[in-house]
Amino acid sequence: TKKQIVVMNTPGQNSNAVAELAFGMMLYLARKGFSGKSGTELRGKKLGIPACGHVGRFVALIGKGFGMELYAYDPFVPEDLLLKDGIKPLKSVEELYSTCDYISLHLPKVKETLGCINYELMSKMKKGAALINTARAEVIDEPSLLKMFETRPDFKYGSDVAPNCKDEIVAKYEGKYFFTPKKMGAQTEEANINAGIAAAKQIVNFFQNGDRTFQVNK
Repeated sequence: TKKQIVVMNTPGQNSNAVAELAFGMMLYLARKGFSGKSGTELRGKKLGIPACGHVGRFVALIGKGFGMELYAYDPFVPEDLLLKDGIKPLKSVEELYSTCDYISLHLPKVKETLGCINYELMSKMKKGAALINTARAEVIDEPSLLKMFETRPDFKYGSDVAPNCKDEIVAKYEGKYFFTPKKMGAQTEEANINAGIAAAKQIVNFFQNGDRTFQVNK
């Protein structure tokens, strides 16, 4: 920034990859880790998306294919756009947590979201509900997460990033969690190609037209 160098990202290019990973974790938890034990189906279950941006819309599209009921709370997305995608808008995040069987997090890591998923909010979840986090580990308040596991034996949690308290969860709550070995939501061949092409086009548009649409160091 001091040298007036423009830095850009390529938002939306890995959205489908992240959404598919979220459903992989939902299926894993629903079918009890494919252990052979009787699990549950996604069809007919209520899917909540508390931030319905690039990834959230792909999650909704896949959820519709599974026959799930779609709900969202996002004060930054007009209700008519949600309704157009077959998503029922809710009035508060608390209502979403108390309504849905699966909640898929796609929050950015900003000051306002750090630790925003706390026990007060998670404790409103339905019996047997699952929380899926393909956003950032930091949006979860970890003491609250441990308290949720301790006080709600029916609670399930899947995350693209293992929390710092992973060892305690692994030791105590077998079958109630799933963590990827590293952050891998965007790790598909297609997402990497999409991001590369988008980056090349943005560089060309910057030098040819001065386009700074995706600049992040403003």
